[in-house]
Formats: sequence, C-alpha cells, structure tokens
Amino acid sequence: MESSSLKPKEGGKHRPLTPLRLIRGVFCLIVLVLTAFILLVYFGFWTAIALRFLNVHHSRKATALLFGSWIALWPFLFEKINKTKVVFSGDRVPDKERVLLIANHRTEVDWMYLWDLALRKGCEGYIKYILKSSLMKLPVFGWVFHVMEFIPVERKWEADELKMRQMLSKFRDPRDPLWLAVFPEGTDFTEQKCARSQKYASENGLPVMKNVLLPKTKGFYACLENLRDSLDAVYDITIGYRHNCPSFLDNAFGIDPSEVHIHVRRISLNDIPTSEHQISSWLMNTFSLKDQILSDFYTRGHFPNEGTETGLSTVKCVVNFVLVMILTATCTFLTLFSSVWFKIYVTLVCAYMASATYFNIRPSPVTV
Repeated sequence: MESSSLKPKEGGKHRPLTPLRLIRGVFCLIVLVLTAFILLVYFGFWTAIALRFLNVHHSRKATALLFGSWIALWPFLFEKINKTKVVFSGDRVPDKERVLLIANHRTEVDWMYLWDLALRKGCEGYIKYILKSSLMKLPVFGWVFHVMEFIPVERKWEADELKMRQMLSKFRDPRDPLWLAVFPEGTDFTEQKCARSQKYASENGLPVMKNVLLPKTKGFYACLENLRDSLDAVYDITIGYRHNCPSFLDNAFGIDPSEVHIHVRRISLNDIPTSEHQISSWLMNTFSLKDQILSDFYTRGHFPNEGTETGLSTVKCVVNFVLVMILTATCTFLTLFSSVWFKIYVTLVCAYMASATYFNIRPSPVTV
C-alpha cells in the first residue's frame, strides 16, 4: 500500500523541461492551432454553417467527422508523444451512447482527458462541454468550440438559465450521438476553494469533502430535465493524477502528469430521481462517494477494477495525423502562395466566425 503523499501537488515536476521538450511542445502547439484554423476555415465553415441551412443532423455528422480528426490529435500528443500513461477503470461502457457526463474538476485540463475516453468510444467529434464563456473568446479555439456547439456560461444561474435551456433543447435528436460533459463544481479545485467549500458545508449541514468541492445542482438538473428522454445513461467520471496536477503547458511540454487515472461509473437513468430536490440530493451523494473514491486513490495509487479500456492504436493515430497535416499543408500553401481570392475568402470566413462566436449565432435550416 502506498502512502497518502500521492495526493497531487503543484510543486516539482515529474519530468524536467529540457530544451528538446520545450521545442517539441512549442511545435505541437503551433500544429494544433494551425490545424484547427485551417480545418475550421476551409472545411468547418461549410459543414457547420452552410450545410446547417439544409439539415442540422447532417451538419452535425459532417462537423463531428471533421473536428473529431482534430480532437484525436490531443490524445496522440498526450499518450504517444508525451508518454503520459492513461489508465481507465470502473465500468466498461458501450460505444456511441447518448450520455451526460459529470466529472470532478481537479485542474484546468481535466476536460481534455475526456477526449481520451471519447476517442476510444468513437464519440470524439460529438463531445460537448458546458464551459465558462471566457474560453469562447480564445482565438481560433473559441471558434472551434462554437461550431461544435459547446455551451458557454457565466456561472451565474440567473444569467445562464435561459440560454442554457435553449441550447439543450436543440440536443434532443436521438439520431445524433451526444456526450455532454458537465463539471458540477463549477471551477477547478484548489486548497483555498476547498476550505471555503468545507466551511459552507459545515454551516449548512452538507457533506464536508476534502478532495472535491460542493457541486452546484441547477445546471445538472436542467440537463437532465431537458435531455432525459433522449439519453442512454449518465457517466460519473472521477479523474486522479499522479504525481502532480498538470497545467495546460505541463501537458503541452510533456512534463506532467506521469499518469492520469479515469474511473467510470455508468448509471442508468432509472436510478436517478426526477424531482429537482431529489436530484440535488443524489448529486451531493454522488460527489460524496467521489470524494471517498479519490481518498482511496491517493492512498493506494489506483482506482478499483483497472484495465477496462485498451491503448490507442499508434497506426490509427499516425494515419490521422498525416491526413490532417496534408490537408493543413495544402490549404496553407493555397492561402499564402496562390490566388488573392484565397486570402479574401479566409478573411471573410474569419470575420464571420469571430462575429458568430461573439454573438452566439447559428443558422437555422431553411426547410423543416
């Protein structure tokens, strides 16, 4: 049995930041930004905008195929290039279900590691997040989040409720695979936030937890209320890191973490109550269990029932990478060295995507 010192800290890094890792990390980030930009401008505009005028279902399918190839680059970076060990445990879940995911929020990159599971289940292009609205302002990445229909929130229910319910109402088509990821804590975990959460819990008769924050229940209830009839299950995801909590740049440069452990519980919707009060209690109990699971993880160094998913195929990852790079290189060459009309086209698409993302504009189909 390993000691409780396994709980991740923000201290020394697992691997040193060598010049090679720095150069490789910068190169990978440039590739990820450039590929996102080219795929969005030359292909994503037509799948997510133009095709949507004709048929939302086919638009989503084409957009998922396109940006699924881009999302697949991230697990390739994490697992194959940076050699981060990703260990899955708990329930082995079926492919391509329509699910609501709830996860703990240990650090700023938890959501990226959900891509590793989605890729194994063929849903990498269909995963959507409820995320803070400031992330939609990121150049290029914010535009990608918009065409993939991520739900931006201000984390104030009075401001978010109407917009959130409007977007959720558009996700009910059972023909569209859906992985909607929610982080009910509302923010990433820190010791200071945990102390405030514990104080509030003790003053209000709620569970006092040490590895997670008290979950906010209104957003989760709204998701269930709007989507329950079209969902197959809820996935309760618990993420633990060894030996340090990574930042975004730690991930990019491959210096942390050494291991990511992802525990999955597949929960039938029949096991989840329907009233708002009962769902709030259910979510609180779920996070209390998650807190205990994390305590055991920090003691033992692993979650129970490991080995539920196989490793990524290196061949498939490399083939996907090569295809994306060929498309990116071709379109980059056309933009820089071909007709001026390519530059005009890129400029116009960028102007549209910037305004559409800022004002949250999506076209409606012209025919029903």
